Amino acid sequence: MNKLKRLSDDVKKGFKLLFSQGPSRVKKALKGRIYRRFFDYSFITEEVRKCEESTVFDRDIKFSILVPLYNTPLRYLKEMIGSVQAQTYKNWELCLADGSDGEHSFVGETVKEMAEKDSRIIYKKLSKNLGISENTNECIKMASGDYIALFDHDDVLHPSVLFENMKVICRENADFIYTDEATFLGNNIKKIIVFHFKPDYAPDNLRANNYICHFSVFSRALLEKSGMFRKEFDGSQDHDLILRLTENAEKVCHIPKLLYFWRSHPNSVAQDIGSKTYAISAGQNAVKSAVERSGSKASVESTEVVPTIYRIKYELKATPKISIIIPNKDHSDDLRRCVGSIFERSTYRNFEVLIVENNSVESATFDCYEELKALGNVRVLTYDGVFNYSDINNFGARQADGEYLLLLNNDTEVINPDWLEELLMYAQRDDVGAVGAKLYFGDNTVQHGGVIIDFSPSKVAGHSHYKELRENPGYMGKMYYAQNVSAVTAACMMVRKDLFFEVGGFDVGFVVAFNDVDLCMKLREFGKLIVFNPYAELYHYESKSRGLEQTEAQKVRFENECKLFFEKWGSVLKKGDPYYNPNFSQFESYLINYRNINSDRRK
Repeated sequence: MNKLKRLSDDVKKGFKLLFSQGPSRVKKALKGRIYRRFFDYSFITEEVRKCEESTVFDRDIKFSILVPLYNTPLRYLKEMIGSVQAQTYKNWELCLADGSDGEHSFVGETVKEMAEKDSRIIYKKLSKNLGISENTNECIKMASGDYIALFDHDDVLHPSVLFENMKVICRENADFIYTDEATFLGNNIKKIIVFHFKPDYAPDNLRANNYICHFSVFSRALLEKSGMFRKEFDGSQDHDLILRLTENAEKVCHIPKLLYFWRSHPNSVAQDIGSKTYAISAGQNAVKSAVERSGSKASVESTEVVPTIYRIKYELKATPKISIIIPNKDHSDDLRRCVGSIFERSTYRNFEVLIVENNSVESATFDCYEELKALGNVRVLTYDGVFNYSDINNFGARQADGEYLLLLNNDTEVINPDWLEELLMYAQRDDVGAVGAKLYFGDNTVQHGGVIIDFSPSKVAGHSHYKELRENPGYMGKMYYAQNVSAVTAACMMVRKDLFFEVGGFDVGFVVAFNDVDLCMKLREFGKLIVFNPYAELYHYESKSRGLEQTEAQKVRFENECKLFFEKWGSVLKKGDPYYNPNFSQFESYLINYRNINSDRRK
């Protein structure tokens, strides 16, 4: 039975909205006035056009825009070519390889007529339809440009897309660039049904979901290094190529602007992936191939929300000991539930539990310790100092026997039996620094779905998809695939022990807040990725043990920790979260800020 059918009708309706727009609270915004406002902001004025057309760059780059044609409807064909001719940057060529059948001879006739008036349009009629990959490879053979751009035959480009790419190439020396995109319905480009605002380059996101897609531009040298399209991946040929290109790229850059318009119409992938079911298995094979190139092995399966969003299960290379460190003061019932769920539900058994006792006063707590120690691989360590979350965990880590540390709050409860395997399969990778889990409140709303920096009222960090329903797929399905984030919460965080100490462990200046975010920032500075894996699931009855900032002393402490974080990471915060698009709200995660669309908030 298809897993999607098990979701309730309400959830499926919610998913349809969420996938296209973001959280359900924006439902009222989906009106014609939003479309008009969007187009007021996105399409250029004559003044802007003149400014862009008169700009002189310090490099002379020619773009070869590749479009394989196949039975293209006349209106779509003319609009596609017209959007290229409308570019404010003029040094381009449009390479059209035509695999249309005899009933669609008007495709070639129309292109030839337009090419007579514009020599930058290059046309080749193929003797037969070779399939999408080989047809596009024919376009590549026609190309003479310094950079290659991929464009579908029924879509539309923003007039500034090549200009914006030139800015990035000249400024960053980028060899792979991509933009944000929007999907519009049928023949009405103002009827936007999906705004796809993307993160900066995130390799785990890309394996799980071809979020890059349109508009992809890359250097000829990078293509020659990576290889052309591969026929065996027809249907997901772009995903396969983009995976290989980004793996080999020196500099991948993202332009956080809507510069590509994907047309949704009958039989298009944009409207219904079911119309091209072969794309699903081709995509799974493309991802599996990418994993194998990285030196790992994994199974790849479709998620229950969208068949071309993938759940990747990496093979464990070994079964190392995991040291689960749980700070505790009293709250014996919470601790007993937490530790009990670890022992009762975990299928991974090579672990030890280190309970770090800190100033408990209730006799029931010490009785609980004796009860838990009887389980066999539980130790109780005593930290005598005043409460300092960072120092307590550093203390526990120094006495851990495991190769991996799992930092865990005492007010958590394990849900899925393979939670440790799900965390370890990412933590074992050399390029990963820390891995976090998906956490729920007791009412089955999301407590943690990854951490966004430069976010929330504190302007330091906040949780993604906070208080959304557990079944909610999240923006563009984000709550159903493992992805790169700036930070994860230490309420449940796995990190290799030697790496933890190599970056200095927790900064004891962060007594309560932001110590986990600071640790992740240090790991990222060390060149490591942070991964949020929604398939490791726990309940987190947040802040039961120590409470929230309510007293004046607690508020002062919180303000001081915010100040310390700004002192350490202010320059990083100023750039914004690379995994969170600047077109979103800074206060409510994945709520689109329509007023900022196509602005230059991030340079």
